[in-house]
Amino acid sequence: MSTAVSDPYDNIPAAPTDEDIGKFYDKPEADKKALLNQVFRSLKRAQDLFYHDYTQPPPMPEENDNLIRSIKRTHEYGSVIKKVEEAKKRRENEMLALPTSQPINGTGSVIASAGTPLAITDGTGKLVNQQSSSQKGKLLPLVPLGSNSKSEDNTTRSLLPSKAPMMMKPKWHAPWELYRVISGHTGWVRAVDVEPQNQWFASGGADRIIKIWDLASGQLKLSLTGHISSVRAVKVSPRHPFLFSGGEDKQVKCWDLEYNKVIRHYHGHLSAIQALAVHPSLDILVTCARDSTARVWDMRTKAQVHCFAGHTNTVADVVCQSVDPQVITASHDSTVRLWDLAAGRSMCTLTHHKKSVRALTIHPRLNMFASASPDNIKQWKLPKGEFMQNLSGHNSIINTLSTNDDGVVVSGADNGSLCFWDWRSGFCFQKVQTKPQPGSIESEAGIYASCFDKTGLRFITAEADKTIKMYKPDDSATEETHPIVWRPEIVKRKAY
Repeated sequence: MSTAVSDPYDNIPAAPTDEDIGKFYDKPEADKKALLNQVFRSLKRAQDLFYHDYTQPPPMPEENDNLIRSIKRTHEYGSVIKKVEEAKKRRENEMLALPTSQPINGTGSVIASAGTPLAITDGTGKLVNQQSSSQKGKLLPLVPLGSNSKSEDNTTRSLLPSKAPMMMKPKWHAPWELYRVISGHTGWVRAVDVEPQNQWFASGGADRIIKIWDLASGQLKLSLTGHISSVRAVKVSPRHPFLFSGGEDKQVKCWDLEYNKVIRHYHGHLSAIQALAVHPSLDILVTCARDSTARVWDMRTKAQVHCFAGHTNTVADVVCQSVDPQVITASHDSTVRLWDLAAGRSMCTLTHHKKSVRALTIHPRLNMFASASPDNIKQWKLPKGEFMQNLSGHNSIINTLSTNDDGVVVSGADNGSLCFWDWRSGFCFQKVQTKPQPGSIESEAGIYASCFDKTGLRFITAEADKTIKMYKPDDSATEETHPIVWRPEIVKRKAY
Protein backbone atom coordinates (compact mmCIF):
# COMPACT_ATOMS: atom_id res chain seq x y z
CA MET A 1 0.00 0.00 0.00
CA SER A 2 1.60 3.25 -1.13
CA THR A 3 1.12 6.58 0.58
CA ALA A 4 1.00 9.83 -1.38
CA VAL A 5 3.74 12.34 -0.46
CA SER A 6 2.43 15.89 -0.31
CA ASP A 7 4.44 18.56 -2.10
CA PRO A 8 5.49 21.36 0.35
CA TYR A 9 5.03 23.93 -2.40
CA ASP A 10 1.33 23.00 -2.96
CA ASN A 11 0.17 25.50 -0.28
CA ILE A 12 1.92 28.48 -1.85
CA PRO A 13 -0.64 30.62 -3.66
CA ALA A 14 -0.08 31.33 -7.32
CA ALA A 15 0.84 34.76 -8.58
CA PRO A 16 -2.19 37.00 -9.13
CA THR A 17 -3.46 37.17 -12.69
CA ASP A 18 -5.04 40.13 -14.48
CA GLU A 19 -8.44 38.64 -13.68
CA ASP A 20 -7.62 38.58 -9.95
CA ILE A 21 -6.47 42.20 -10.08
CA GLY A 22 -9.67 43.17 -11.81
CA LYS A 23 -11.70 41.38 -9.12
CA PHE A 24 -9.76 43.35 -6.47
CA TYR A 25 -10.84 46.65 -7.98
CA ASP A 26 -14.43 45.42 -8.24
CA LYS A 27 -14.64 44.74 -4.47
CA PRO A 28 -16.20 47.27 -2.11
CA GLU A 29 -13.99 49.77 -0.24
CA ALA A 30 -14.19 47.93 3.12
CA ASP A 31 -12.83 44.72 1.63
CA LYS A 32 -10.07 46.65 -0.12
CA LYS A 33 -8.94 48.25 3.18
CA ALA A 34 -8.93 44.91 5.01
CA LEU A 35 -6.86 43.31 2.27
CA LEU A 36 -4.39 46.22 2.19
CA ASN A 37 -4.00 46.11 6.01
CA GLN A 38 -3.17 42.42 5.77
CA VAL A 39 -0.51 43.18 3.11
CA PHE A 40 1.05 45.99 5.18
CA ARG A 41 1.17 43.75 8.31
CA SER A 42 3.03 41.10 6.35
CA LEU A 43 5.46 43.76 5.05
CA LYS A 44 6.07 45.03 8.62
CA ARG A 45 6.81 41.50 9.86
CA ALA A 46 9.29 41.01 7.02
CA GLN A 47 11.03 44.29 7.88
CA ASP A 48 11.21 43.38 11.56
CA LEU A 49 12.72 40.02 10.65
CA PHE A 50 15.30 41.08 8.08
CA TYR A 51 15.97 44.80 8.59
CA HIS A 52 17.41 44.64 12.14
CA ASP A 53 20.83 43.08 12.89
CA TYR A 54 19.94 40.64 15.64
CA THR A 55 23.57 39.51 15.95
CA GLN A 56 24.48 42.79 17.73
CA PRO A 57 23.64 43.33 21.41
CA PRO A 58 20.99 45.92 22.14
CA PRO A 59 22.30 49.46 22.76
CA MET A 60 23.19 50.04 26.41
CA PRO A 61 21.61 52.94 28.29
CA GLU A 62 24.00 55.76 29.17
CA GLU A 63 23.45 55.24 32.94
CA ASN A 64 24.59 51.60 32.70
CA ASP A 65 27.63 52.56 30.61
CA ASN A 66 28.71 55.20 33.16
CA LEU A 67 28.23 52.69 35.99
CA ILE A 68 30.46 50.11 34.28
CA ARG A 69 33.15 52.75 33.63
CA SER A 70 33.13 53.90 37.26
CA ILE A 71 33.42 50.29 38.50
CA LYS A 72 36.39 49.65 36.20
CA ARG A 73 38.05 52.93 37.23
CA THR A 74 37.61 52.16 40.94
CA HIS A 75 38.84 48.58 40.52
CA GLU A 76 41.96 49.42 38.49
CA TYR A 77 42.96 52.86 39.82
CA GLY A 78 41.18 53.01 43.17
CA SER A 79 44.34 53.19 45.26
CA VAL A 80 45.84 55.94 43.09
CA ILE A 81 42.61 57.99 43.13
CA LYS A 82 42.41 57.64 46.90
CA LYS A 83 46.00 58.79 47.37
CA VAL A 84 45.46 61.80 45.07
CA GLU A 85 42.30 62.84 46.94
CA GLU A 86 44.07 62.51 50.30
CA ALA A 87 47.01 64.57 49.03
CA LYS A 88 44.63 67.27 47.74
CA LYS A 89 42.79 67.49 51.07
CA ARG A 90 46.03 67.58 53.04
CA ARG A 91 47.50 70.32 50.87
CA GLU A 92 44.28 72.35 50.95
CA ASN A 93 44.35 72.27 54.75
CA GLU A 94 47.99 73.31 54.83
CA MET A 95 47.47 76.11 52.31
CA LEU A 96 45.00 77.77 54.68
CA ALA A 97 47.92 78.76 56.90
CA LEU A 98 49.85 80.45 54.10
CA PRO A 99 50.04 84.25 53.89
CA THR A 100 48.19 85.89 51.06
CA SER A 101 50.24 87.31 48.22
CA GLN A 102 48.97 90.82 48.94
CA PRO A 103 48.84 91.57 52.71
CA ILE A 104 46.03 93.78 53.94
CA ASN A 105 46.89 96.65 56.25
CA GLY A 106 44.53 98.73 58.34
CA THR A 107 43.83 102.15 56.93
CA GLY A 108 44.07 105.24 59.08
CA SER A 109 45.67 108.62 59.43
CA VAL A 110 47.98 110.31 61.89
CA ILE A 111 47.09 113.82 63.05
CA ALA A 112 49.18 116.11 65.22
CA SER A 113 49.40 119.74 66.14
CA ALA A 114 52.23 121.74 67.64
CA GLY A 115 53.09 120.64 71.16
CA THR A 116 50.64 117.71 71.20
CA PRO A 117 51.33 113.98 70.97
CA LEU A 118 50.36 111.96 67.93
CA ALA A 119 46.77 110.74 67.74
CA ILE A 120 45.66 107.97 65.42
CA THR A 121 42.26 107.93 63.74
CA ASP A 122 40.55 105.15 61.87
CA GLY A 123 39.63 107.30 58.86
CA THR A 124 36.26 108.44 60.24
CA GLY A 125 37.70 110.90 62.75
CA LYS A 126 37.38 108.49 65.68
CA LEU A 127 40.51 108.13 67.81
CA VAL A 128 41.96 104.67 68.07
CA ASN A 129 44.59 105.11 70.82
CA GLN A 130 43.50 107.60 73.48
CA GLN A 131 45.41 108.65 76.56
CA SER A 132 44.00 107.55 79.88
CA SER A 133 44.11 109.72 82.95
CA SER A 134 46.67 107.45 84.58
CA GLN A 135 48.98 107.66 81.53
CA LYS A 136 48.60 111.39 80.90
CA GLY A 137 51.59 112.85 79.16
CA LYS A 138 52.80 109.47 77.83
CA LEU A 139 52.50 108.23 74.28
CA LEU A 140 50.76 104.88 73.83
CA PRO A 141 52.41 102.48 71.37
CA LEU A 142 51.24 102.75 67.80
CA VAL A 143 49.13 99.65 67.13
CA PRO A 144 47.62 98.81 63.74
CA LEU A 145 43.85 98.67 63.50
CA GLY A 146 42.23 95.36 64.27
CA SER A 147 45.14 94.10 66.41
CA ASN A 148 45.79 93.87 70.12
CA SER A 149 48.49 95.87 71.92
CA LYS A 150 50.54 92.68 71.91
CA SER A 151 51.10 91.39 68.39
CA GLU A 152 50.01 87.73 68.16
CA ASP A 153 51.40 87.02 64.70
CA ASN A 154 54.89 87.16 63.29
CA THR A 155 54.45 90.27 61.15
CA THR A 156 55.87 93.74 61.44
CA ARG A 157 53.18 96.32 60.85
CA SER A 158 53.53 99.98 59.99
CA LEU A 159 51.04 102.77 59.71
CA LEU A 160 53.34 105.15 57.84
CA PRO A 161 52.61 104.82 55.00
CA SER A 162 49.33 103.00 55.52
CA LYS A 163 49.61 100.82 52.40
CA ALA A 164 53.19 99.66 52.94
CA PRO A 165 53.57 95.86 52.63
CA MET A 166 54.37 93.86 55.73
CA MET A 167 57.41 91.63 56.18
CA MET A 168 56.73 88.32 57.86
CA LYS A 169 59.02 87.50 60.74
CA PRO A 170 61.09 84.46 59.72
CA LYS A 171 60.95 81.21 61.61
CA TRP A 172 64.14 80.40 63.51
CA HIS A 173 66.25 77.59 62.04
CA ALA A 174 69.44 76.17 63.45
CA PRO A 175 72.54 77.06 61.43
CA TRP A 176 73.96 74.30 59.23
CA GLU A 177 77.57 73.13 59.45
CA LEU A 178 79.84 70.96 57.31
CA TYR A 179 80.63 67.64 58.96
CA ARG A 180 81.91 65.35 56.20
CA VAL A 181 83.77 65.56 52.89
CA ILE A 182 83.73 62.46 50.67
CA SER A 183 86.36 62.03 47.93
CA GLY A 184 86.10 59.24 45.40
CA HIS A 185 85.04 60.58 42.04
CA THR A 186 87.73 61.51 39.54
CA GLY A 187 85.60 64.13 37.79
CA TRP A 188 83.01 66.78 38.59
CA VAL A 189 80.14 65.35 40.65
CA ARG A 190 76.98 66.27 38.74
CA ALA A 191 74.13 64.37 40.45
CA VAL A 192 73.13 62.98 43.84
CA ASP A 193 70.03 61.28 45.26
CA VAL A 194 69.07 59.47 48.50
CA GLU A 195 67.20 56.16 48.46
CA PRO A 196 63.76 55.87 50.17
CA GLN A 197 64.97 53.80 53.16
CA ASN A 198 67.60 56.44 53.99
CA GLN A 199 70.40 53.85 54.11
CA TRP A 200 72.55 54.98 51.19
CA PHE A 201 72.75 57.57 48.44
CA ALA A 202 73.92 57.56 44.82
CA SER A 203 76.12 60.03 42.99
CA GLY A 204 77.13 60.43 39.35
CA GLY A 205 79.88 62.48 37.80
CA ALA A 206 82.03 63.38 34.85
CA ASP A 207 84.11 60.23 35.42
CA ARG A 208 81.15 58.26 33.90
CA ILE A 209 80.73 56.23 37.10
CA ILE A 210 77.73 55.96 39.41
CA LYS A 211 78.82 55.41 43.01
CA ILE A 212 76.73 54.14 45.91
CA TRP A 213 77.69 55.51 49.35
CA ASP A 214 76.64 54.55 52.87
CA LEU A 215 74.75 57.51 54.32
CA ALA A 216 75.77 56.96 57.93
CA SER A 217 79.48 56.28 57.48
CA GLY A 218 80.19 57.80 54.07
CA GLN A 219 81.91 54.62 52.90
CA LEU A 220 81.82 53.55 49.25
CA LYS A 221 79.61 50.48 48.78
CA LEU A 222 79.42 50.04 45.01
CA SER A 223 80.49 51.50 41.65
CA LEU A 224 78.33 51.09 38.52
CA THR A 225 79.90 51.54 35.09
CA GLY A 226 78.12 51.69 31.77
CA HIS A 227 77.78 55.28 30.65
CA ILE A 228 80.23 56.46 28.00
CA SER A 229 80.01 60.14 28.95
CA SER A 230 79.32 62.29 32.00
CA VAL A 231 76.46 61.17 34.23
CA ARG A 232 74.16 64.19 34.66
CA ALA A 233 71.22 62.72 36.59
CA VAL A 234 70.56 59.87 39.03
CA LYS A 235 67.24 59.08 40.72
CA VAL A 236 66.20 56.16 42.93
CA SER A 237 62.64 54.91 42.41
CA PRO A 238 60.51 55.21 45.57
CA ARG A 239 58.44 52.10 44.73
CA HIS A 240 60.81 49.77 42.88
CA PRO A 241 64.35 48.45 43.37
CA PHE A 242 65.44 50.55 40.39
CA LEU A 243 68.00 53.30 39.90
CA PHE A 244 67.62 55.56 36.86
CA SER A 245 70.50 57.48 35.34
CA GLY A 246 70.95 59.84 32.40
CA GLY A 247 74.09 61.20 30.83
CA GLU A 248 75.60 63.35 28.14
CA ASP A 249 75.76 60.20 25.97
CA LYS A 250 71.97 60.65 25.38
CA GLN A 251 71.34 57.38 27.23
CA VAL A 252 68.76 56.83 29.95
CA LYS A 253 69.42 53.61 31.85
CA CYS A 254 67.42 51.61 34.37
CA TRP A 255 69.56 49.70 36.86
CA ASP A 256 68.20 46.72 38.79
CA LEU A 257 69.63 47.15 42.29
CA GLU A 258 69.13 43.47 43.12
CA TYR A 259 71.54 42.43 40.37
CA ASN A 260 73.41 45.76 39.93
CA LYS A 261 72.93 45.53 36.18
CA VAL A 262 71.28 47.60 33.47
CA ILE A 263 67.96 46.03 32.52
CA ARG A 264 66.41 48.73 30.31
CA HIS A 265 67.41 51.55 27.99
CA TYR A 266 65.11 54.41 26.99
CA HIS A 267 66.00 55.65 23.49
CA GLY A 268 64.69 58.86 21.97
CA HIS A 269 66.58 61.94 23.14
CA LEU A 270 68.64 63.70 20.50
CA SER A 271 71.10 65.38 22.85
CA ALA A 272 72.61 65.25 26.34
CA ILE A 273 70.29 64.43 29.23
CA GLN A 274 70.10 67.24 31.79
CA ALA A 275 67.77 65.90 34.49
CA LEU A 276 65.22 63.20 35.20
CA ALA A 277 62.37 62.65 37.65
CA VAL A 278 60.44 59.56 38.75
CA HIS A 279 56.69 59.91 39.24
CA PRO A 280 55.79 59.22 42.91
CA SER A 281 52.68 57.13 42.20
CA LEU A 282 52.75 56.03 38.54
CA ASP A 283 55.20 53.78 36.72
CA ILE A 284 56.52 56.54 34.51
CA LEU A 285 59.80 58.39 34.15
CA VAL A 286 60.30 61.95 32.87
CA THR A 287 63.61 63.06 31.35
CA CYS A 288 64.71 66.40 29.90
CA ALA A 289 67.60 67.21 27.60
CA ARG A 290 69.40 69.76 25.47
CA ASP A 291 67.07 68.93 22.56
CA SER A 292 64.50 71.32 24.16
CA THR A 293 62.12 68.51 25.04
CA ALA A 294 60.95 66.57 28.07
CA ARG A 295 59.98 62.98 27.38
CA VAL A 296 57.67 60.74 29.41
CA TRP A 297 58.57 57.03 29.41
CA ASP A 298 56.68 53.94 30.48
CA MET A 299 59.01 52.48 33.06
CA ARG A 300 58.39 48.83 32.18
CA THR A 301 57.70 48.76 28.43
CA LYS A 302 60.38 51.41 27.59
CA ALA A 303 57.83 53.11 25.32
CA GLN A 304 57.69 56.88 25.01
CA VAL A 305 54.30 58.05 26.31
CA HIS A 306 54.63 61.78 25.56
CA CYS A 307 57.15 64.20 24.12
CA PHE A 308 56.64 67.59 25.75
CA ALA A 309 57.73 70.09 23.11
CA GLY A 310 57.33 73.81 23.67
CA HIS A 311 60.56 75.09 25.16
CA THR A 312 62.89 76.86 22.75
CA ASN A 313 66.14 76.04 24.53
CA THR A 314 67.71 73.43 26.77
CA VAL A 315 65.33 72.01 29.39
CA ALA A 316 67.47 72.17 32.51
CA ASP A 317 65.32 70.59 35.22
CA VAL A 318 62.11 68.61 35.71
CA VAL A 319 60.10 67.63 38.78
CA CYS A 320 57.05 65.38 39.25
CA GLN A 321 54.23 65.22 41.78
CA SER A 322 51.04 63.17 42.26
CA VAL A 323 48.53 65.98 41.66
CA ASP A 324 48.07 68.26 38.68
CA PRO A 325 50.20 69.71 37.27
CA GLN A 326 52.09 66.43 37.56
CA VAL A 327 55.13 67.57 35.56
CA ILE A 328 56.96 70.92 35.83
CA THR A 329 59.93 71.85 33.64
CA ALA A 330 62.43 74.72 33.68
CA SER A 331 64.44 75.83 30.68
CA HIS A 332 67.25 78.07 29.54
CA ASP A 333 64.64 80.01 27.53
CA SER A 334 63.76 81.74 30.87
CA THR A 335 60.38 80.02 31.20
CA VAL A 336 58.79 77.47 33.50
CA ARG A 337 56.06 75.25 32.09
CA LEU A 338 53.34 73.26 33.87
CA TRP A 339 52.25 70.17 31.93
CA ASP A 340 49.03 68.18 31.77
CA LEU A 341 50.26 64.60 31.93
CA ALA A 342 47.03 63.03 30.68
CA ALA A 343 46.66 65.29 27.63
CA GLY A 344 50.39 65.62 26.95
CA ARG A 345 50.34 69.38 26.53
CA SER A 346 51.29 72.55 28.39
CA MET A 347 48.80 73.91 30.91
CA CYS A 348 50.62 77.13 31.75
CA THR A 349 53.83 78.99 30.91
CA LEU A 350 55.46 81.22 33.52
CA THR A 351 57.55 83.96 31.92
CA HIS A 352 58.51 85.98 35.02
CA HIS A 353 62.21 85.09 34.99
CA LYS A 354 64.62 87.19 32.96
CA LYS A 355 67.43 84.63 32.68
CA SER A 356 67.90 80.88 32.37
CA VAL A 357 65.98 78.81 34.91
CA ARG A 358 68.25 75.95 35.96
CA ALA A 359 66.66 74.50 39.10
CA LEU A 360 63.25 73.59 40.54
CA THR A 361 62.07 72.28 43.90
CA ILE A 362 58.62 71.23 45.16
CA HIS A 363 57.69 71.83 48.78
CA PRO A 364 57.17 68.42 50.47
CA ARG A 365 53.93 69.47 52.21
CA LEU A 366 52.58 72.68 50.69
CA ASN A 367 51.13 72.83 47.21
CA MET A 368 53.90 75.17 46.08
CA PHE A 369 57.19 75.09 44.21
CA ALA A 370 60.19 77.35 43.63
CA SER A 371 62.33 78.08 40.58
CA ALA A 372 65.85 79.49 40.53
CA SER A 373 67.46 81.88 38.09
CA PRO A 374 70.42 84.29 38.40
CA ASP A 375 67.95 87.20 38.76
CA ASN A 376 65.82 85.70 41.57
CA ILE A 377 64.45 82.62 43.25
CA LYS A 378 60.70 82.75 42.81
CA GLN A 379 57.98 80.96 44.75
CA TRP A 380 54.80 79.81 43.02
CA LYS A 381 51.46 78.53 44.21
CA LEU A 382 49.96 75.51 42.48
CA PRO A 383 47.94 74.38 40.60
CA LYS A 384 47.64 77.61 38.57
CA GLY A 385 51.21 78.85 38.97
CA GLU A 386 50.40 82.04 40.89
CA PHE A 387 53.46 84.10 41.83
CA MET A 388 53.96 84.39 45.61
CA GLN A 389 57.27 86.10 46.40
CA ASN A 390 60.93 86.52 45.48
CA LEU A 391 63.88 85.16 47.44
CA SER A 392 66.41 87.81 46.51
CA GLY A 393 70.08 87.99 47.33
CA HIS A 394 71.77 84.96 45.80
CA ASN A 395 73.33 86.79 42.87
CA SER A 396 74.97 83.97 40.99
CA ILE A 397 74.18 81.17 38.55
CA ILE A 398 72.06 78.85 40.71
CA ASN A 399 72.40 75.19 39.70
CA THR A 400 70.38 73.45 42.39
CA LEU A 401 67.48 73.94 44.81
CA SER A 402 66.41 71.66 47.67
CA THR A 403 63.65 71.87 50.30
CA ASN A 404 62.94 69.88 53.46
CA ASP A 405 59.82 69.43 55.60
CA ASP A 406 60.91 72.13 58.04
CA GLY A 407 60.67 74.80 55.36
CA VAL A 408 64.41 75.22 54.75
CA VAL A 409 65.30 76.00 51.13
CA VAL A 410 68.92 75.69 50.04
CA SER A 411 70.26 77.14 46.80
CA GLY A 412 73.69 76.19 45.46
CA ALA A 413 75.54 78.24 42.89
CA ASP A 414 78.38 78.09 40.38
CA ASN A 415 80.67 80.16 42.58
CA GLY A 416 80.45 77.72 45.50
CA SER A 417 78.01 79.74 47.59
CA LEU A 418 75.17 78.14 49.55
CA CYS A 419 72.20 80.18 50.75
CA PHE A 420 69.79 78.81 53.37
CA TRP A 421 66.31 80.37 53.21
CA ASP A 422 63.14 80.29 55.29
CA TRP A 423 60.38 79.22 52.90
CA ARG A 424 57.49 81.23 54.34
CA SER A 425 59.19 84.58 54.85
CA GLY A 426 61.81 84.34 52.07
CA PHE A 427 64.53 85.37 54.54
CA CYS A 428 68.11 84.16 54.01
CA PHE A 429 69.23 83.09 57.49
CA GLN A 430 72.65 81.69 56.53
CA LYS A 431 75.24 81.96 53.77
CA VAL A 432 78.07 79.47 53.35
CA GLN A 433 81.02 79.65 50.96
CA THR A 434 82.33 76.18 50.22
CA LYS A 435 86.08 75.60 50.09
CA PRO A 436 87.53 73.47 47.29
CA GLN A 437 89.56 70.52 48.50
CA PRO A 438 93.37 70.85 48.52
CA GLY A 439 94.84 70.53 45.06
CA SER A 440 91.86 72.16 43.34
CA ILE A 441 91.88 75.62 41.85
CA GLU A 442 89.62 78.32 43.23
CA SER A 443 87.25 78.18 40.26
CA GLU A 444 86.42 74.53 41.06
CA ALA A 445 84.16 75.53 43.92
CA GLY A 446 80.90 75.16 41.97
CA ILE A 447 77.92 73.29 43.40
CA TYR A 448 76.09 71.27 40.74
CA ALA A 449 73.52 69.19 42.66
CA SER A 450 72.11 68.81 46.14
CA CYS A 451 69.46 66.96 48.10
CA PHE A 452 68.19 66.40 51.64
CA ASP A 453 67.96 62.93 53.11
CA LYS A 454 64.54 61.55 54.03
CA THR A 455 64.66 63.00 57.55
CA GLY A 456 65.54 66.47 56.32
CA LEU A 457 68.39 66.66 58.83
CA ARG A 458 71.26 65.86 56.45
CA PHE A 459 72.11 67.90 53.39
CA ILE A 460 74.33 66.56 50.59
CA THR A 461 76.00 68.61 47.86
CA ALA A 462 77.80 67.48 44.68
CA GLU A 463 80.61 69.82 43.73
CA ALA A 464 83.13 70.70 41.04
CA ASP A 465 86.14 69.86 43.20
CA LYS A 466 85.22 66.14 42.75
CA THR A 467 83.93 65.84 46.32
CA ILE A 468 80.60 65.25 48.02
CA LYS A 469 80.02 67.41 51.09
CA MET A 470 77.51 66.67 53.85
CA TYR A 471 75.94 69.24 56.20
CA LYS A 472 73.86 68.96 59.34
CA PRO A 473 72.16 71.50 61.67
CA ASP A 474 74.08 72.58 64.77
CA ASP A 475 72.45 70.65 67.63
CA SER A 476 73.80 73.00 70.30
CA ALA A 477 72.42 76.16 68.69
CA THR A 478 69.45 77.98 70.23
CA GLU A 479 67.63 81.20 69.47
CA GLU A 480 69.66 82.91 72.20
CA THR A 481 73.08 81.75 70.99
CA HIS A 482 72.30 82.23 67.28
CA PRO A 483 69.61 84.93 67.01
CA ILE A 484 68.06 85.88 63.70
CA VAL A 485 69.77 88.95 62.25
CA TRP A 486 66.55 90.40 60.89
CA ARG A 487 65.98 94.08 60.30
CA PRO A 488 62.40 94.67 59.18
CA GLU A 489 61.91 97.56 56.84
CA ILE A 490 59.38 98.88 54.43
CA VAL A 491 60.12 97.21 51.14
CA LYS A 492 58.63 97.59 47.75
CA ARG A 493 56.92 94.31 46.95
CA LYS A 494 57.54 93.23 43.39
CA ALA A 495 54.56 92.18 41.35
CA TYR A 496 56.56 89.58 39.42
